[in-house]
Amino acid sequence: MFTGSPITAGARQSRPAGARPRRYLGALAFVMALPLAACQKQEAAPNLPIMVRAVEVQLTEFAPTITLTGVIAARTLNNLSFQVGGRVTERSVDVGQRVEKGEVLARLDPQEQQSDVRAAQASLDSAEAQLRQAAAAFDRQKTLLAQGFTTRRDYDDAEQSLRVAQGGVAMAQSQLGNAKDRLTYTDLKASQAGVVTARMIEVGQVVQAAQTVFTVAEDGDRDAVFNVDEVMVARSSPVAPKVTVALLSDPKVQAPGEVREVSPAVDPATGSIRVKVGVPNTPAAMPLGAAITGTATSKPQKAIVLPWQSLMSKAGTPAVWTVDKATKAVTLVPIGVLAFASGIVVVSEGLEAGQLVVAQGGQLLSPGQVVELAP
Repeated sequence: MFTGSPITAGARQSRPAGARPRRYLGALAFVMALPLAACQKQEAAPNLPIMVRAVEVQLTEFAPTITLTGVIAARTLNNLSFQVGGRVTERSVDVGQRVEKGEVLARLDPQEQQSDVRAAQASLDSAEAQLRQAAAAFDRQKTLLAQGFTTRRDYDDAEQSLRVAQGGVAMAQSQLGNAKDRLTYTDLKASQAGVVTARMIEVGQVVQAAQTVFTVAEDGDRDAVFNVDEVMVARSSPVAPKVTVALLSDPKVQAPGEVREVSPAVDPATGSIRVKVGVPNTPAAMPLGAAITGTATSKPQKAIVLPWQSLMSKAGTPAVWTVDKATKAVTLVPIGVLAFASGIVVVSEGLEAGQLVVAQGGQLLSPGQVVELAP
């Protein structure tokens, strides 16, 4: 029975001891050649230009748009108070309620003022009685003087008494009027129609004259109030920009506005300045306290607008890579930044129109390096 070829068996037995297969030697030569090839590539890499994308510097009209959030507030707030002191017996409104002009908001116990009215009325009655008596005495002296039965001195005394009595009546009438006015002051009425925004009293509480008990936001045009960063206010132009106010919950509800007041003081806690934007004919959908956004576009000015990827740093200051059009060598040039916006940086100085600026790929560059411009 044939089990194998004698030639094959002899070939296997003829391999010397310790000899390695040819495949092993070939693999070993390939592995040793890898570091050499890598070194050759590393040495050749710096000689290859880096491809970058560049943009040409152009002066454009830059008008930044700023959007801030704020709230709707009343333009006029009335702090209402009683003109007399006393104990509160009635309170008819609360915070958030609408009131009309002349509506009674609260009442004080009127006993003290009613007593003053009765006392003033009694004083007036007494003064009127004295006036009648003085008038009768004067008429009698006038008749006697005409008949020659009295002296001129008695006549003058009667006339003087009459005038004093007349003055007493006038004074008593004035006191009675004041007492009646103080009685009406026990009813606190709304001076203008509006919405109650604050309440500081309860029934049974004793209040003093001129103590604020209600705050009412008057009807009419509203204000959009914003807290603006101090730097933004300092950079703004002296001419107040137009502002578009929109409801945060429904941006379709919009109204035009104009800056009417800028606070002269900076809030030490936030470093912001309060700015009030007048909103004439405020839409009904913008109630007091509603969250809104205000969008304003500043005055256009000449500037250079670059992609944000082009911004680099040189010694801690903003810089960009410029490309020489003839040699394609790059230079890191410091710039002055006017503003940052979404996706762009606005340059105010350091560049000239017509220069090439690296917009993408600047992270791998070094000064004097030659680049290749991507189409």
